[in-house]
Parts: sequence; structure tokens; C-alpha cells
Amino acid sequence: MKFKIIPTLAYLCLLPVLIGLGMWQLDRSEQKRALLELQEQAGATETLHLSEGIENNADTLRYRQVEVTGRYDVAHQFLIDNQISGGKAGYFVLTPFVLTGETKAVLVNRGWIPLNHDRSVLPDLQINQAQAIIAGRINHFPSVGIKLAGAEIPTEGWPSVVQVVDSHVLAKKLGYSLLPFQIELAKDLPDGFKREWQTPAIMQPEQHTAYAIQWFALALTLTILFIWYSFKKYDAESKE
Repeated sequence: MKFKIIPTLAYLCLLPVLIGLGMWQLDRSEQKRALLELQEQAGATETLHLSEGIENNADTLRYRQVEVTGRYDVAHQFLIDNQISGGKAGYFVLTPFVLTGETKAVLVNRGWIPLNHDRSVLPDLQINQAQAIIAGRINHFPSVGIKLAGAEIPTEGWPSVVQVVDSHVLAKKLGYSLLPFQIELAKDLPDGFKREWQTPAIMQPEQHTAYAIQWFALALTLTILFIWYSFKKYDAESKE
């Protein structure tokens, strides 16, 4: 068997890529499995009563149903820009909700509201009852595909427009601490806007495993073809 330089280099470059893609799919399979288990556990557990002493891990608490007593900070609200609903552009409305007897707040996503024809005119975010008991679902903040530099910096004044939510940055503007997740306000509660909270559809773990097997099979096929080609070249040169 004789190895040619160009085929050997091509083989050595492609093989790690194929194996790496297979390992990446296996890792994605485990991540999806963990997320599905989290969703199932969150749906089966009792409603959580939020307090300042609660665990701050947004991943662990994600999708938990929650109830909290406190008051809306009506004077200081945020609008998350570039949110699409029904093909229309608008904002998600995030209102700080200060926990009763605490100095910490949680951002409540009160739903989607459309843009005004004049972008410089911000929507009316009036709340009828600042003191309340609210319920909803814990979730991560809305994400964006590509985060531009400075997207987490809110505009001056109130309500304040922001592209990407960073709870630490918004806490500095508010002057008090924020929990690192949002509460999606329950649909049947007042003082909300359009609310279509959805659990994102995800690819099943078995599909990622199937893709991993395909990548490993390609790596094996490449190896077999490389060995066959090297033997063939060696035999051809031996007969010359």
C-alpha cells in the first residue's frame, strides 16, 4: 500500500471533520433529551411561589408555573424591539414587578404590542392596578439570531427601548436588582397585551442520533475508500 500526498492530506482533513460533526450531533441529542425532561418535570410540579430567596438558575426554573405577590413599577418599563407577531413588527413589553417585602424585582413580559405608524411615538403601557398577585411561566428572555454591539444598552427615558435583554444592564438603569429570567404573564390575567406563549418545537434526540450515525458512516466510508485507493495505486505501480 502506498499513500499519495494529496489524497492522504484530503483524507486527514476530512476525517476529523466528519467525526467532529458526529460527536456534535450526539452532544445535541443529549441537550435535547435534557430539555425535554426539563419541560416534562416543569409541567408536573406544583406552582412555584416566587421570593427573593429562590434559586436564580434560569435553566433549572425554565417553564415552571409561578405565582408572585408584589407591585408593578409602572413608571419604569422596557420595550424589546424587533418582535414579530402575525407578520407585523412590534415590541414585547417588560415591566418590573417588585416582590412584596423585597428589594428585588422580576421582569414580567406582558405580551406583544404593535409599532405605531410613527416609530418615535411609543405605545401606551398603562397598568390599571400596580399592586397585584400575578401568575405565569418562567422562561428565558427573548433571543435574537445575531447580537449587534450595544444591542443590550437601553435608550434614555421611559419607556426604554432595548434590542437584547441583559438583566444586569437593565438593573443598573432601574437602580435595583433583577432576577435573571422573565415571567410570561398568564393569558387570563389583566394588564397584558397579545400573549401567545409557546414552548419551542425542537428536534427529537433520536433525530440527532440518526444524524450522528450518518456522519460516522461517512467517516467509515471515507476510510474504506482511502484504503482501497491506496492499495489500487500500489498494485498499479507494482505492475509497471
